[in-house]
Amino acid sequence: MLEFTLWDILSNLLLAARWTVLLSLIAFISGGIAGLLLLVARVSPLPPLRVAARLFIEVFQGTPLLMQLFIVFFALPLIGIETSAWTSAAVGLTLFTAAYLAEIWRGCVEAVPKGQWEASASLAMTFPEQMRHVILPQALRIAVPPTVGFSVQVVKGTAVTSIIGFVEVTKAGTMITNATFQPFLVYGLVGLIYFALCYPLSLSAKALERKLNVAR
Repeated sequence: MLEFTLWDILSNLLLAARWTVLLSLIAFISGGIAGLLLLVARVSPLPPLRVAARLFIEVFQGTPLLMQLFIVFFALPLIGIETSAWTSAAVGLTLFTAAYLAEIWRGCVEAVPKGQWEASASLAMTFPEQMRHVILPQALRIAVPPTVGFSVQVVKGTAVTSIIGFVEVTKAGTMITNATFQPFLVYGLVGLIYFALCYPLSLSAKALERKLNVAR
């Protein structure tokens, strides 16, 4: 019977943590791009765009992430689109992230005083020009802290992807537990790894909130 040292367990968990970090980055960057497009549609003067964006956001905010991953992983092959666990995890988390970031950023855009919209409109600016030159630069100052704070949720959300077979820290912890029969040690290390990833992000969000406090 093989014996596993503490370093054997920790090194394997750290190897799996690379995929947790990579998946988090892909989901956050791709979700940020998609979220920005959703934001523009959400505050657009065109009613069809607003309705479509709102429907998308409400669907993904009103359903569990686990169900969304199941739909991407199991439903797409039914219509002829074969996906791997990696692809399904990336797509599912990207859509989840886009919906939440779009709503976070919408609140930041609406926090910009209405007079800014009126002033830019009086200069004959089009809607894209208003967003680019006046509204988004001001909303960015408000949006940075909650955006960084939400990144913690994205990192923790990667744990759910273990259900569809994606091997990240949680899945690796389960596999190592089955081999070592040391669940308290293994899952304790898994918890420490997540803490090491998320705690600096939480501190950064708090620091940015103090630094960019628009009320000062």
